[in-house]
This record gives sequence, structure tokens and C-alpha cells, in this order.
Amino acid sequence: MATGIVSIGLTEAGFDWPGRALLVLAAIAYVVLAALYSIRWFRYPAEVMSDLRNPEQAFGYFTIVAGTGVVATGLLDTALAIVSVALVVLAALLWFVLGYAIPWFVLMQRDGKPILERTNGTWFVWSVASQSLAVGLAGIEPLVPSASVLIGMLAVLSWSVGALLYAGIAVLIILRIVHLGLTPEQFQPPYWVSMGALAISVVAGTGIVNMSATPMVEAAASFIGGTVVSFWCFASWLIPMLLGAGFWRHVLNGIPLRYSPGMWSMVFPLGMFAVASMRLGRVERIPWIEVIGTSFLWIAVLAWLLVAAGLIGSVIRRGVDAREARDARVKAPDAREASTSAAADTPGGDHR
Repeated sequence: MATGIVSIGLTEAGFDWPGRALLVLAAIAYVVLAALYSIRWFRYPAEVMSDLRNPEQAFGYFTIVAGTGVVATGLLDTALAIVSVALVVLAALLWFVLGYAIPWFVLMQRDGKPILERTNGTWFVWSVASQSLAVGLAGIEPLVPSASVLIGMLAVLSWSVGALLYAGIAVLIILRIVHLGLTPEQFQPPYWVSMGALAISVVAGTGIVNMSATPMVEAAASFIGGTVVSFWCFASWLIPMLLGAGFWRHVLNGIPLRYSPGMWSMVFPLGMFAVASMRLGRVERIPWIEVIGTSFLWIAVLAWLLVAAGLIGSVIRRGVDAREARDARVKAPDAREASTSAAADTPGGDHR
């Protein structure tokens, strides 16, 4: 998701080669992750079911839908544009299945522990998945003109569901903070998705406004067009708050800033806000918003580079640690044998 949206942002800003390179990387990562997820689902079904019943983890599965939509959008302007149609169809099917299954598992079949204190930033990925599908549908509509009416209806539907889900999840998160508080340790990178979900709503909304004039699109266009401006403003307002919370977590409370996979959930919102600003500025003819988006893109690129460096460093450290542990295991028997041999050679030693 993070690599794909930074790729889209670079391409829209006119940096085709870097954008294409990141798109290839995102596509490779998508295939690898799809294979790993499939293997895990078939080999470890008990663990998967445990995740699906865990309110703190289950909504992360919606990244499958969102990632599929982001890759599909990135492929639209390439020779593989037809693949985008297949990916959007896959995203729609996954969104439909997971959109009912995950809430059922979390709300009705969870482990019995109170749920409010277990809500977190990953819940916003549910909204992101809906908006990602809307973005993909708006993008493939010119490729399938015979299905414009159906695509327009589904795009408006998924955008509306995503917007309402965001409002509901935001209420739950606020209730959790008001009633239970939030410690520095609990404020983790996925809370940035609260901003990214608004940004992708802007991208999806501008895409719908530009779709062919079908009945559903015409009925919703004026409402969506006005709403996305408010969404962009609220996303902008959230950025200083999230930065301040990060300062509170890492500087004032001394929690080390180390790489973790969750840090990619910071890169995605930054890239999405850049793309949202560029598209909103163009659609609504507000040049200064487009300038903000182009400038913000470099922040997203820098964040991507830093997190990617953290990932590479983490992999290297794990490799070094694994090699040292293996060497230690090999040396331990040798040390024991040497000790036994020395004892045997010592007068009065143990010769058993």
C-alpha cells in the first residue's frame, strides 16, 4: 500500500521512472504477500481464526483489499491496464466477504474481553478498504464503458460505506481515549491511518466526480464534491495533531523510534495525502492545494526511504543474530567436549 501510493504520487507529479520503479516493487511485494497469506491460511487455519476474533488485529486483514486496489490503480496507465480490471473485481469480492465476516468475528465471536479498550488505529483500514475499491472502480470505468451504470453505482456505494464507517470508527476511538485514555506505548503508527482514510476518501470522491454521468453518479456528485473538501480540511488538521502525539511518545516519554512493520502505516497516509491534494487541486481548480500536494509528496518519499532503510537494517540484524545464535550452538558442544577431554586427562579426573 505504502509503496504503491508513493509510486502513484511520483507518476502524477511527472516523475515517471521513479514512479514505475516503485510500482514494479509494489507489484512484486503484492505477489509475495499474496503467496505468504495463502500459505498461512491453508497451513495455519487456527492462527488465522484467532486473528479474526482479535479486535486488535482482525481489521488489518482489510489491507488485502486496500493493497489490491492500490496496485490496480497504479497499473491503470500502463500496458497492463486490463489487469487492473481483474484486480478491482478481486478487490470487490474480497471487500464483500471480509466486510461482513470480520465484523461478525470481532463483534459476535471474539474472546469475550471488553472491546472498547481494544479499538485502535487499524480499525480505520476498514474504511480505507472501501475507499480503495471506490478509487479502483472510478479508474477502470473508462476501460469498461458498457458497464458504466453498474460501476458508477458500486463506486458511490463503496465511497458512502467508507465515509460512514470512518465516522463510526472515529466515535469508537474517541470514546476509548475519553474513557480509558491512551498511553505513549499504545499510540502506535497505525493511528496515522485516521488521516489516510480521509485522504483516500478525497481521492475516491474526486474520481467519482469525474466519472461518466450515470444516474447514481449524477445523484451523488454534488454531495461528494462538497464533502471531499471538508475531508481534505480535516485530514490537514489531523497532521499537526499526529505529529504532536509522536513527539509526546518518542521525545517526552523516551520510547525509542525503531523500525517495526507498522511504520509503513505512516508512509501510506503521507503518500495518500499528497495524491489527494494534487487531485483535489486539479478537479476543483484550486492551484495552491495542488502545490501543497506536490510539496508533501517529498515528505512521503523521504518517509518511504527511511522506513525502507529500517526494513533492510532489520533484516540484516536478524540475519546476523541468527548466524551468531547458530555459531553459539555449534561451539557449545565443542566446548563441552573440550571440557570433558580436559577432565579425563587430569590425574584423578572423571574417566567415566
